[in-house]
Amino acid sequence: MTVTKKLIECVPNFSEGRDPDKIEPIVEPFRGKQGVKLLDYQCDQDHNRMVVTVAGEPEALRQAVVAAVGAAVEQIDMTGHEGQHPRMGAVDVVPFIPIRNVTMAETVEFSREVAREMAERFSLPIFLYEASAFIPARRNLAAIRKGQFEGMPEKLQQPQWKPDYGPDRIHPTAGVTAVGARMPLVAFNVNLATSNLEIARQIALKVRHISGGLRFCKAIGVELKDRGMVQVSMNMTDYTKTALYRALELVRIEARRYGVSVAGSEIIGLIPVEALIDCAVYYLGIENFSVNQVLEMRLME
Repeated sequence: MTVTKKLIECVPNFSEGRDPDKIEPIVEPFRGKQGVKLLDYQCDQDHNRMVVTVAGEPEALRQAVVAAVGAAVEQIDMTGHEGQHPRMGAVDVVPFIPIRNVTMAETVEFSREVAREMAERFSLPIFLYEASAFIPARRNLAAIRKGQFEGMPEKLQQPQWKPDYGPDRIHPTAGVTAVGARMPLVAFNVNLATSNLEIARQIALKVRHISGGLRFCKAIGVELKDRGMVQVSMNMTDYTKTALYRALELVRIEARRYGVSVAGSEIIGLIPVEALIDCAVYYLGIENFSVNQVLEMRLME
């Protein structure tokens, strides 16, 4: 028997991470629904932000996401929102990721359909980003979000920033939303056996794409005070084109400049099994290996 169901993942970010009375109605549409599975949700009080991870069949996922967006528009008032994370709306960003038996092209079309429905139902101005973007300059989420909620009223009046869907003015309390399709993002961190933060920062500069490093890698150096060490914290935006093992080995190479060793690594959140298999194949030197040789993957068929 083969698996024929199409599965898409969605990782919506909501601008509320402190008030359970607001959080619960937003998460509720993802609970106990046929064809949809709530995988995880994490709230950050400092950022005042919640990240939900859910996967499902396209139609069931569409209904759940639209319902959650409606709850967020009702619950969150951005005019009083404060938090450390950059944000422009109650539903800040809604990325869709192809998981099984669905192509990126199909996921792009699905994301545009959901975005159009969100705009029509809730009067939300919506920008399409990443693979879903009609305009190349809008592929980068940071470019869209620049100015944040407070700067959006003026930004949307500029001809080049007319929303892809919805009104050309911000929602008075829910702001602006970005919707798009992208590859799975892997949060991959490498710990260094030193407490020198500058070393981590210099290594991050060499590793990340924006300063000449790996194409699908974003990186910063951070301090782990409780552990007395530092970390190169990375977001791998396309693990199929820049493998995790490449990032790890490049960090290891650059660390040698300073006589520093790698103390370990960690994955934050969820990761596609293919990303780990890719690393196992590399480090074990396995020839002609297929994901179909993984016992658990065969049991899921």
